Amino acid sequence: MNKLLFILLFLFTMGVQAQSFFDDGLNADFHKERRAALRAIMPENSVAVFFSNPVKNRSNDVDFIYHPNTDLFYLTGFREPNATLLIFSSERTIGEIRTDELFFVQPRDENAEMWNGKRLGTEGVKDKLAFSHVYLNNEFDAFPGLNFSVFDKILTFSLKDIEESPSNKPLNAMRTAFIKSSDYPQNADEVTVELYELIRATDLENAANVAQVIGKYRQYYTSVENDEVLNDFLDADTPEKRIALKERLPKSKVEIGTLGNMMDHLRESKTPEEMTMLRKAIQISAIGQVEVMKALKPGMSEREVQGIHEFVYKRYGAEGIGYPSIVGAEHNGCILHYIENDKRDIDKRLILMDLGAEYRGYTADVTRTIPISGKYNEEEKAIYDLVYKAQEAGFNKCRAGGEFSDINKEAQRIINEGLISLGIIKRGQRHKYFPHGTSHHLGLDVHDRGTYGVLKEGMVLTVEPGIYIPEGSDCDPKWWGIAVRIEDDVLITSDGYENLSSLAPRSSDEIESMMANPSILEQWVLPELD
Repeated sequence: MNKLLFILLFLFTMGVQAQSFFDDGLNADFHKERRAALRAIMPENSVAVFFSNPVKNRSNDVDFIYHPNTDLFYLTGFREPNATLLIFSSERTIGEIRTDELFFVQPRDENAEMWNGKRLGTEGVKDKLAFSHVYLNNEFDAFPGLNFSVFDKILTFSLKDIEESPSNKPLNAMRTAFIKSSDYPQNADEVTVELYELIRATDLENAANVAQVIGKYRQYYTSVENDEVLNDFLDADTPEKRIALKERLPKSKVEIGTLGNMMDHLRESKTPEEMTMLRKAIQISAIGQVEVMKALKPGMSEREVQGIHEFVYKRYGAEGIGYPSIVGAEHNGCILHYIENDKRDIDKRLILMDLGAEYRGYTADVTRTIPISGKYNEEEKAIYDLVYKAQEAGFNKCRAGGEFSDINKEAQRIINEGLISLGIIKRGQRHKYFPHGTSHHLGLDVHDRGTYGVLKEGMVLTVEPGIYIPEGSDCDPKWWGIAVRIEDDVLITSDGYENLSSLAPRSSDEIESMMANPSILEQWVLPELD
C-alpha cells in the first residue's frame, strides 16, 4: 500500500474513533447515594470529617498535578484542594439551617482561574454536585452553630503534618480550627490509636500478649517509640500494672481508624457505575499491552515502551496513569517497583511491563512479561509457564465466600512446587523468588480500600504471581536475570470471576503469536536529533 495512503487511512481511522470521552464520569446521584450509605453505618450522634489532600510542591514554583483524596472524591465528586466535608449521622440543626452535611470549598478567583483553571465555587458545587449546603472554606472556623462538643463521636483520620505554603493555607486553617474545637488527641495517628484500643479491650490474662504486639510496632513506628503510655505498658513488670495504665490513655471523642474501616467496607464492592469506569481503565490498559507486543523490537528503550502504553491511554481519553509505570527490561524486572525506566538499547531476555490507565479516577493494574526477541528461550518459557500456572490456580480461588488469603496461598504453593521441580530450590528451602502477595483490591486507588477478608460479589482485585531471580542468586546461573509477573484484574461474580483484562494475551504461545503481528507504529519515523 502506498505509504502516504496508509498513514492517511490510519489518521482517518483515529478520527473516526474519536468521541467525547470527558462527559462520562460518575454523576452527582452516585456520590449522594454513597454519602447516604456511609451515614447509614455511622454511630448515633456522630460526625464524619474529611479533609482534601494538600497541594504538593514539585520544585520552586511548580506543583505536582493535584490528585484528590479518594475518599472525599468518592463521596462528593469534588477534585479541587482546600475543602472539608462534614457528614452527620442524622439530620440536625446547625445555626439557622437543618441538614445532614456541610461542605466547605475554595472560592472562585478570577486571577487564580486564569492561571490554573476554573474552580466550581459554592454555586458550581451546588449545581454540578447536587449539594444544598455549601460554604466558603474561610467560613469553617466560625460557622454559626457548628459545635463539635455536642457529638458523642467524631470520626476522622490521622492528621499528618502538611507542607506550609500559600496553596495550602486554607486547608491548614480548617485543620487547625478542627483540632482546637474537637479535642483532637495530640500526636495521634492510626497506629497509636489502634494500640490504645487494644489496651482498652485487654484483661489480665492477655496483657502480656498485647505488650508483645506493642513491642513489635515499636520497632517500626516512631510514633509508638515516642508514646509514653505505650512504653510504660510495654515496660511494666506485672499484668496489674499494665491494666492500671488504662486510666492514662487519652480520652477523646475523636476516633481515628473507625472511619477508615467504614470506608473499607463501602469501597471494597463496586457499584455498576464504578464498574463502567473500571472496565474502561482496564480495557485501555490491556490494549496498551497489545500495542507494545506488536511494536516491541530489540534496540528500543524502556522509556519508549512506556511511552507507547501511555500514548494509548491518552488516545482513549484517560486522564493519566494510576501509579508510576514500571517497565523493567532484563534484570531490571527483578526490582518490584522499578520506575526509572531508563535502560536504552534493550536487546535480550524479557521486559516486564506493569502499568495502569486512570480513567475518571479509577485505575487499572495490568502486567505482562514478554520476550524482547519475540520468542521465549527454554528457561524463560519454563519460568513464564510456571507463573501462568500459579495465576490459573489463583483464579480458581476467586469465588464469593472464599478467603482473600487463599488466592496467595494457592499461588505460592504452585510456585514453590514448580521451583523445586526445576531444581531452582530444594524442598523446604526458604527463598525470595516470590516476595510479594498475589492480590490487592483495585478501584480509585491502585491498592484500593478493602477488608481483605471474605471475597464478595462486586469486588475487583488483582491476581499477580511472579518469580524474580536476580543476578548472583543461589541457583544455576542460567536462571539469573529472569523476572516474570503476570497480572490481571478480576471481578468477583455470583458464580466465580470475570477476567476484565482478557484483551491482553496471557499465555506464552498467545504472546508470541501477537508479537508476530505488524505494528502501525512502524510507519511512524521521527527525525534524528543533532
